[in-house]
Amino acid sequence: AQPGFSDTFLLEGRPPGLGDVQRQPRLANTLRHMSKAGLRDFYAGSLGEAIAEDLQAAGSPVTHADLAAHRPMAVMPLALPNSLGTVYNMPPPTQGMASLMILGLFERKHTEALECNSGGYVHLIVEATKAAFRLRDRHVHDPRDMRVPAEHLIDPDHLDKLARTLNMDRASYWEGAGDTGGDTVWFGAIDGEGRAVSVIQSIYHEFGSALVLPSTGICWQNRGSSFSLDPTAPRVLRPGRQPFHTLNPALARFDDGRVLIYGTMGGDGQPQTQAAIYTRYAYYGRELQAAVTAPRWLLGRTWGSNSNSLKLERRFPEEAVADLIRRGHPVELVDEFDEIVGHAGALLLRADGVMEGAVDPRSDGSVAPL
Repeated sequence: AQPGFSDTFLLEGRPPGLGDVQRQPRLANTLRHMSKAGLRDFYAGSLGEAIAEDLQAAGSPVTHADLAAHRPMAVMPLALPNSLGTVYNMPPPTQGMASLMILGLFERKHTEALECNSGGYVHLIVEATKAAFRLRDRHVHDPRDMRVPAEHLIDPDHLDKLARTLNMDRASYWEGAGDTGGDTVWFGAIDGEGRAVSVIQSIYHEFGSALVLPSTGICWQNRGSSFSLDPTAPRVLRPGRQPFHTLNPALARFDDGRVLIYGTMGGDGQPQTQAAIYTRYAYYGRELQAAVTAPRWLLGRTWGSNSNSLKLERRFPEEAVADLIRRGHPVELVDEFDEIVGHAGALLLRADGVMEGAVDPRSDGSVAPL
């Protein structure tokens, strides 16, 4: 029902089928225009004017002046030193601090007796996730309005205290977290000189807002839904404010010289999948592809579902599933390779200059040398 959606994505009123060709000439013209006019034109130039006109015609309060006032920011990542090196992630308004908190709590509670893919292993990361998400939802929004700095939440003393609250024998109550939108992709690249980039891009929810702007063919994003209209809420909608979002591409530098970039799509599942990949590779010595392929889990909701159960891929050992149930987790088994646990990827630059890559069998991604 959103303006422009059916004309853009349906073929004669029906979803495209296998082998159908879909053309988006207006979007193609927009990309061609930006290649000539420059990317800044998207905000301040004629393209920005056309976007603003279409948005206002659809009832949006966003004006061309709003777009022209936008400036990209170069920010310092959050850094969490650990026994193996340093893990990096994005600062607020992203959930990068939650991903780092999970890894910090894992290191504090992990023992040599905790076997990879065991019930105890999953239990520890799930309980760390709950603790991190509670603090994320309470504190993280536009950094200009935050009363508790993200750096405090990953401070070693704070993590020490929080780790002591985790019950390694019993699942804690879980009230659920924020919404988990889709339509996200992680990608990464490492060049011949060792520069590594970890990126996540999203328009939030399937097809974003589903509003397709008529003059440019752009399907407009939906991040404004992360704001609240309650004036007392910490994430209240205010002019010039950044919405909270879940995008948090990860990067790790090991003390032995290795550099790892990794990430996934999947809203609340992003920190959980990141924790699975990093811990399996870094602490358990799994090969990078094996760390991505191994069975994963998702605590909480996913696309089109309000379930807050602990979803486990069926490839987990039966004893691990039984152990998690015994600890009080509401377990739900899903497909052996289920995309609800994310489409992950990773690239590794070894100290000897050799690069390794891993792609998720749950996705249509790939690893490609150029």
